[in-house]
Amino acid sequence: MSVYRTQVKIVADVLTSINDGSDGESGLGITRIIQKANLSYARATKIITRLVDSGLVEQVTIDNNQRYILSHKGIEYLRSHSDFADFAESFGMKL
Repeated sequence: MSVYRTQVKIVADVLTSINDGSDGESGLGITRIIQKANLSYARATKIITRLVDSGLVEQVTIDNNQRYILSHKGIEYLRSHSDFADFAESFGMKL
């Protein structure tokens, strides 16, 4: 029986990918996000658009390439998600 990721887990994976793969202000491109978060292009673009609209991710253009970096709000979300995942795991639950 395969276990599917929840929407919350997918968002956390995308944010973690951007956070870990980004080197400061240059951000991370869509291809690297897709590879790191293990998503299809269509699904990744929908999620990233929603994250940009909600202010968790900022879109920047560098040399005509769209790059994505975490906003302060995105960093806080990722930190809160990690804290809650640890808390849930202490009760034997998995997010």
